[in-house]
Amino acid sequence: MQFEDMKAKIEGGNGFIAALDQSGGSTPKALKGYGIEEGAWSDEEEMFGLIHAMRSRIITSPVFSGEKVLGAILFERTMDGQAGGKPVPQALIERGVVPFIKIDKGLEDEANGVQLMKPNPGLDTLLHRAKALGVFGTKERSVINLANREGIAAVVRQQFEVGQQVLAAGLVPIIEPEVNIKSPERAEADQILLEELLKNLDAMTGDDKVMLKLSLPTKAGLFDPLVDHPRVLRVVALSGGFSRSEACVELAKNRGIIASFSRALLNDLRHQMSEAEFNASLAEAIDEIHGASTRKAA
Repeated sequence: MQFEDMKAKIEGGNGFIAALDQSGGSTPKALKGYGIEEGAWSDEEEMFGLIHAMRSRIITSPVFSGEKVLGAILFERTMDGQAGGKPVPQALIERGVVPFIKIDKGLEDEANGVQLMKPNPGLDTLLHRAKALGVFGTKERSVINLANREGIAAVVRQQFEVGQQVLAAGLVPIIEPEVNIKSPERAEADQILLEELLKNLDAMTGDDKVMLKLSLPTKAGLFDPLVDHPRVLRVVALSGGFSRSEACVELAKNRGIIASFSRALLNDLRHQMSEAEFNASLAEAIDEIHGASTRKAA
């Protein structure tokens, strides 16, 4: 797939995006869920080797293909690694899966009810390297905990500033201002976020498009104006702590939004499974998430 082929697939394909981008802080928890307890590795390199083996097992599984999985978001180390003897982005592209990369370096401490992204001085270098490896787009995450308009406006402003840097490098950004689903002000935060996103989308110049990765809204259909916006290539949803069944029920209520799940995709996979068991469990998860992404509730 060339860039325009990947763009067409993401914009119009029937499927979802797998999030395989757990980073340093979340890796021990991801490995524990996979059946590998903390203490099974002696240093960070061994830890990352174990999580890469898990991701490679997923990527090379016969059930993980572009038929239902439109794209996959990678951690930087995963992008630089191999799966099935090939560079990971190439292995994905050969399976019809569009590669993305997580580019943020974590979160600042909370202020005004939100957590902004930490500075990322090496971003241009990373974007250039990702582009050379065939990566199509990026993902950057901030967190919104409270319905504070000043804080939410700052999150969205920073997200679009980084998004413009990504676009300038020839990649497509996934803008991810995650609303904490446990927030006591979740519904109000959803509404403010919608207004701030529309304001920034309307201010974009040229003909570039961005993607949005959002928490599933408390009010079904709230993000319809984002789905329909001419500057939005695709809206995807994170599971945000919901179980897979819960996330799929909520996702199916929202037209035009597809999944970009991590834990909800990987939750039933275990290191100890045989290949047949692993592939069957992964296929079941893929089918359920694909269904919620493509068949919407009335």
